[in-house]
Amino acid sequence: MGKRNSAVRTIVFIIVIAAIAFLALDTAGIISISSWSSITRKSNYVAYSSLVKEIEAKNVSRAVIVPDSVTFTTPSGTFITDNPGSDTLRERLLESGASVEVKDGVSVTAVLDVVFDVVFFGAVAFGLFKLVDYSRKTFRVIHDTGVSFDDIAGMDGVKKDMMFLADVLKNPQKYNQKGLRPVKGVILEGPPGNGKTLFARALAHETDVNFIATRGADFQSAMMSMGARKIRMLFSKASRRRPCIIFIDEFDSIGERRNYAGTGIDKENNRIITTMLNEMDGFSPNNGLLVIAATNSYASLDPALIRPGRFDLKYTVGNPDYATRCRLIELYTKGKTLSAEVSREALAQATDGLSCSAIEALLNEAQTVCQMTGSSDITQEHIAQAAVRTGLKLGLRNRK
Repeated sequence: MGKRNSAVRTIVFIIVIAAIAFLALDTAGIISISSWSSITRKSNYVAYSSLVKEIEAKNVSRAVIVPDSVTFTTPSGTFITDNPGSDTLRERLLESGASVEVKDGVSVTAVLDVVFDVVFFGAVAFGLFKLVDYSRKTFRVIHDTGVSFDDIAGMDGVKKDMMFLADVLKNPQKYNQKGLRPVKGVILEGPPGNGKTLFARALAHETDVNFIATRGADFQSAMMSMGARKIRMLFSKASRRRPCIIFIDEFDSIGERRNYAGTGIDKENNRIITTMLNEMDGFSPNNGLLVIAATNSYASLDPALIRPGRFDLKYTVGNPDYATRCRLIELYTKGKTLSAEVSREALAQATDGLSCSAIEALLNEAQTVCQMTGSSDITQEHIAQAAVRTGLKLGLRNRK
């Protein structure tokens, strides 16, 4: 199916390019529809003046007249020429003694006109369809993320703050009466692999609002001003789906401190930040929009973005603490069997400093090593080998 769709796209692309090239040549006067029809004549084409001479010499024995051509027969052979549309042509042929047949039909020029119109307007329609389809598929709106705060192990401090933010987003009027201004934006910062995206999705679920997930790379383009245009498209779509949470991962890739060195990349980044600022200044805190941005490098963000009134709050989603690691290990060892020499508490101590995703990868690889060796239980040796294979450093010690 994929190859078939690729072939269809290729054919459509060729047709579109051919139509554009034909239009350009026609506009430039290099080729026209009428001249194109003459190019397609048979090799026995002659000038109309030849027909006139043969009529005057009474050499034409038979002629067939169609809307765009005349086929005539002389002692020298059968030839074809253009039909000038003369009202006297048939009469002159009859007077010269030729048998004349007039046929109704569609001229080559008319056919080419129709083909060209179909191809040209088909290309326009296809372009409009792709534009609408691109707008529809870009920044997909999720109505239910299916992730709640209960699905997030530990991180109780961040979870508590986010729960309060969820209540403010769901009940803006209640807090507005108390003089509390709902926030416009939230920054989630911290090392990768600890669930910043998961927190944003959980917040959308807890507040029962629409959710649009993006990343900084979605706004980067080789075409100038395209990033700023995508920012406007994102906020426009979110405004139509209010209440809505906009989540931007890898935010530092587009929100990095502005540089006025003058390079094309710097100018494009400046446009993106300026557009982001304009969009955030353009909506009130009570209109049902909240922007959540995740970054691994908070210090690199442009000061204008993180000042109060734009991204008001910053939550740190750091590497899990001991209690969280215990819950994560319990979660990630479901369906797995640990040997008697390995305890979850020891694993929690040994994985200090690892991210949530690193712990999951370690235990998954340990299970892989366990299966490869034909064992039924995960041992310390399996975990040590998994650490080497994943490049992680552990402090696991043998139990006495």
